[in-house]
Amino acid sequence: MAEYSTSIDQVVNPGESVLFDQTVTPCIRGFVRHREGSGNFLLSGAVPSCGGNRRRNRSARYCVGFGGNIAVNTGGTAGAITLNMALDGSTLPDTLMEVTPAAVEEFFNVGTINDIDVWNGCCETITVRNTSDQPVLVRAGAHISFSRPDLAITY
Repeated sequence: MAEYSTSIDQVVNPGESVLFDQTVTPCIRGFVRHREGSGNFLLSGAVPSCGGNRRRNRSARYCVGFGGNIAVNTGGTAGAITLNMALDGSTLPDTLMEVTPAAVEEFFNVGTINDIDVWNGCCETITVRNTSDQPVLVRAGAHISFSRPDLAITY
């Protein structure tokens, strides 16, 4: 449904989010909202009605995937670094992406896919956050994608 990426290498400090400055495929239905250059994505819980079935008590399910190459930044200490998805500010433990470079600027590919449920009529914010205790270097080309398997039309 929607995909965003980063066009430059970026240093992400502890507790901060990966920033996405490129819209590869926008969500033209308004289910995923993003301000270019930001790391936050607003997901709408809109569940379209089908004929007489209003589906008021259902939630929208998003499949959210992130992938990118990360390393310890110059000046950092070789060791474990981590990224996680965060939903409305809370880290999602099952989205942990952890690598342990033996040297500074030694890149590893990380990725995660997670289902996010958003109640009908609500919105939730998701981001990819540095959960390490030191800055992480994220290589250009990192990307995040959103799909709604519950919708027959994906745009």
